[in-house]
Amino acid sequence: MKKFILTKLVFVICIVLVITSCDDQILNKKPLDQISEDDLWNDPALVETYVNDIYRGVGHGFFAVNVSSGVDETIITHGWNDAPVKQSNLTPDDLGLFGNGVVVPFDHFHWEDLYSNIRSANVFLEEIEESPVEQSLKDRLTGEVHFLRAYFYHNLVKLHGGVPIVKQAYGLDDDFLVERDSFEDCINFIVEDLDKAASLLPTVIEGDKAHASKGAALALKSRILTYAASDLYAQNPGGMAVTGYTGGDQMARWRRAKDAAKAVMDLGYSLYMGNPAPGDSTAKNYGDLFLQKDHQEIIFARYFLQNQSYPWNQADMGLFHGPNGWHNWGGDTPLGQMVDAYEMEDGTKFSWQEYRNGDPIYGESPYQNRDPRFYASIFYNGSEWRDRPADMIEQDPEGIVETAYFEMEGQSDLRPGLDTRDGPIEDWNGTYTGYYMRKFLDPNVDHQFYRQEVPWIFIRYAEILLNYAEASIELGEEGDARNALNMIRQRAGMPDIPSGESGQALVERYQNERRIELAYENHRYFDVRRWMIAPDVYENGEGVRIIGRLNNDGSYDYEYNIIEIDQRQWNDNAYFLPIPRYEMERNENLVQNPGYN
Repeated sequence: MKKFILTKLVFVICIVLVITSCDDQILNKKPLDQISEDDLWNDPALVETYVNDIYRGVGHGFFAVNVSSGVDETIITHGWNDAPVKQSNLTPDDLGLFGNGVVVPFDHFHWEDLYSNIRSANVFLEEIEESPVEQSLKDRLTGEVHFLRAYFYHNLVKLHGGVPIVKQAYGLDDDFLVERDSFEDCINFIVEDLDKAASLLPTVIEGDKAHASKGAALALKSRILTYAASDLYAQNPGGMAVTGYTGGDQMARWRRAKDAAKAVMDLGYSLYMGNPAPGDSTAKNYGDLFLQKDHQEIIFARYFLQNQSYPWNQADMGLFHGPNGWHNWGGDTPLGQMVDAYEMEDGTKFSWQEYRNGDPIYGESPYQNRDPRFYASIFYNGSEWRDRPADMIEQDPEGIVETAYFEMEGQSDLRPGLDTRDGPIEDWNGTYTGYYMRKFLDPNVDHQFYRQEVPWIFIRYAEILLNYAEASIELGEEGDARNALNMIRQRAGMPDIPSGESGQALVERYQNERRIELAYENHRYFDVRRWMIAPDVYENGEGVRIIGRLNNDGSYDYEYNIIEIDQRQWNDNAYFLPIPRYEMERNENLVQNPGYN
C-alpha cells in the first residue's frame, strides 16, 4: 500500500513539473478558427477580404420578387406580401416587400441591415489609418468604402428621406439615441463621400466592374443629385426638413445634377452597340447588353456564378420569372400598362383603339411593329423562345409562347395555351396578365435546371444619359436633352425625337423613354415618386385575355380583351416608407415620416 501511494505521488509530482516547466507557447496558442483584430488590420489580404464582405450588403435585383411589382411595371404572380406597397397602405409594422420576414427579403433596403453595413464601413475607416498595409492598397480600399457607405445612405434616403448620419462605429457604451439629419444634409454627406471615393479610385471602362471605381462614384453622384433636384423634394409635401428641401434654388440643384452627369460622360463610357450596323437586330443588341459580363456601358455590377451556392430565392431570374410552360415560376409578370407603354416603331404612341380601328402601322397584331426593346423585354402570345422541355416538346416543337385560349374544331371548350393559368404545366405559376418578363433571360440556358451567369447591373451609361437629359429639360436646354435621348433611341433602332417637341410633351416623352430603357432595373418605383406622378400611375393593374378564333383553313384570328387583374391605389404618405416601429421604439429621438403616426 505504501509503495502504491509513493508511486502515485511521484507521478503527480512529475506531471506538475512537466506543466510548470512547459514553454508558455503551449498554453498561449491562437485559436485556429478565429482572427484577432491585430491580425486583421495587419494583413493586406484580410483587410481586402473585410472590404469585400461589405460589398455583400449592396444586394442586387435578381430575386424571386422585385421592386418592379411595387409599381406599374409587374405583378408578382404569387403575392408574397406585395399588397401594402401597391395599395399604399404601409404601416410601421408592415413594410410589405420592404419589410422583414417576407419570402424574398430586400435586405439591401432594410433599415437595420443598411446601418449594419454602414457600421462595418465606419469600422474600416477608423482602423485603416493605422494599418501598415501599402498606401496604394489603403487608398483604393478607402475609396471603395467611401463609395459603399454612400451607396447604403443613398438607399436609405430614397426610401425614408433624411436619416441619422452616423460617421463612427458605436460601441456598447455610446449613446445610440441620435436624431434624423435633414434631407439636404444627407445629400451633401453622400456627395462628400462620393467625391472622396472618386479622388482615390481609378477609372475603369473595361475590366473589374464588381468593385467601385471613379466612374461608379461619379455615376452614383449623378443619380443622387438627379433625385435630389426633383419636384418631390423641392415641393416637399411632407413639410419637414427630413422629407425635402426647406429652401434653396431648385434650378441650381438641376445645374449641379447636369454637371454631375456630364462628368461621367467625359470619362469614356459608351452605349453597348450604340451605333447599330445596317441589318443588325437592335432588339437583340438591347437584350444582349444584359447578358454580357463586361462592356463599356456597365459602370457598376454584381456577378454570379452558375455553380455557386445562393439562397433559394436569389440569382435565378430565368427560373423565377420565365414562362410556366417551360417549368419556370412566372413570377414578376409585366402589367398591361407596361406593355402598352412601348411605342410603335415609328415613334407614335401605342393605342388599342387605333389597333382596333385598323391603323396600318399595327399590321395583324398589336405586337407587330413595336419599339425593338419590346421584343427583348416582353414575352407575349406568339413570342419565339427556346425549345420546350422534353415532356412538352411534342405539343409545341417550335418553342412559341402561348398565353391565348384557342377554339378547337368540334369542341365547345377552349384549349388553354401551354403558358396560361389553365395550361397543362404547373398552372399555378401561370401569368395573370397574359405576358411574361423576357429581359435578363439567357435563351441559351435551360432555366428549369441551370442558373444563368449574367450580371446585375446597378449603374450603366444609359442611366447617365437619361439623367443628363432630365436635368437639361428642367433647365430649358432642350437641345441637349434631345441629343442625349436620341443616342439611346438610335441604339434601340427608334427614330429621333422630333426637333419641335418641347415643353410638357418633351417631359412626357422623356419619362416614358426612361421607363422603357430602364424597365425592371429598380428605377421606376422611385421615379414615379420623385416626379410626383404616382397618383396617376397607381391604378388597377391590367392584363389581356386572348382568344384564338379558328378559321376554316386551320389558322387563327385573335381577339384581345383588356381585363383588370390587380387592385392598386395611392396615398400620399407612400412617397416615403415609414421608419420601422421597432426602430422608433429603440430610439425616442427619431421622428416618424408624415402619415404613419
